[in-house]
Amino acid sequence: MIHLTWRDRETIKKVKCIHTNAKKYIVDQVLTAGKVYDVKNETEEFYYIIDNSGKVGGFYKEYFQEI
Repeated sequence: MIHLTWRDRETIKKVKCIHTNAKKYIVDQVLTAGKVYDVKNETEEFYYIIDNSGKVGGFYKEYFQEI
């Protein structure tokens, strides 16, 4: 149950949101283009970050650029 402690985990790296133009999902309500987010976990396809709602969410890597 690793997802229960993600919020308190150490930040792996920082990423910058480069766009919120999602094809399938509405992400512009929880992400802001140009904002830097802390990555709490990472998989091959997703970054798990603390989004604008204050919760940990998983988002496709295509929305971000590593800094």
